[in-house]
Amino acid sequence: MRIAIDVMGGDHAPEALVEGALAAAAEWPDTRLLLVGAEDKISPLLEGKAAANVEVVHAAEVIGPDEEPVRAIRRKKDASMAVAGRLVRDGEADAMISAGNTGALMTAGLLVVGRIAGIERPALAPIVPTVDGVGVLALDLGANMDARPEHLEQYARMGSLYREKVHGLKAPKVGLLNVGTEARKGNELTKQAYDLLEASPVAFIGNVEARDVMRRNCDVLVCDGFAGNIMLKAMEGTAGTIMGVLKQEFQRNWLTKLAAAVMMPGLRGLRQTMDYKEHGAAPLLGVNGLVMKSHGSSDAKAVKNAVRQARVALQGNLIETITSQISGK
Repeated sequence: MRIAIDVMGGDHAPEALVEGALAAAAEWPDTRLLLVGAEDKISPLLEGKAAANVEVVHAAEVIGPDEEPVRAIRRKKDASMAVAGRLVRDGEADAMISAGNTGALMTAGLLVVGRIAGIERPALAPIVPTVDGVGVLALDLGANMDARPEHLEQYARMGSLYREKVHGLKAPKVGLLNVGTEARKGNELTKQAYDLLEASPVAFIGNVEARDVMRRNCDVLVCDGFAGNIMLKAMEGTAGTIMGVLKQEFQRNWLTKLAAAVMMPGLRGLRQTMDYKEHGAAPLLGVNGLVMKSHGSSDAKAVKNAVRQARVALQGNLIETITSQISGK
């Protein structure tokens, strides 16, 4: 299998992306990694480390984090993200990974790679950390701010297939993000989506409140991108605030420092459970190729885990399964 990595995207590009790619190349020698980006910046990072299954694909331009997505993709034809997308579209790569501009990657998925027939809206589907370490696949968390009920039903079906093929979960439980658990709760979108999900061939368990998500009362959580992104940012902010308060309290005096030393192993385990690096990347489900979005601040470990995720999805024929079960082809 061949995986293209946009090594120019992200806060720590290209160093961390190249380092992670080299670690993945050593771990999985049967996988060919195409490092897409400025050759003059990538080559020095490969000196003395180059592997037989690593290849550089030159791309002269870079899409910045603040650029307008559609304009950037249309005007910067030689941007590393656009080039990686074309490699997937043209069958020269089986998957692509980028830690770059999220909006631009969504646009590249739509305009360069293209949608799967029958899919109206692709969805960004990251793993939301849970206390048991398994996580909840949540979609959509930002690709589309607005959605129709039929979009949420498609999200549920794609998310269920991803959890089955990539995470090995049988009949994953699907929940609908809402303001209450009662069937008729919510706005018109969630009320209509509820009826569609009940009739859908997924293991729908009903409405789920945001406060219960981290307890993993479902395996797949569906919502519109506006509500989902607010939920995700609120979780990230809360977790960061709690860790900051704990650090401050543990440094208050010698007694709290002693307590911190005793609790540190457990706190490290909790931090690892909640760490995005463990999950690697979020798939953009619904496009006609495997497109993975890594966190903007991904380090080498996150990149390697993203490659691992892509490998599992490819081995499980994820795109082919979504295509056959949703578009009927």
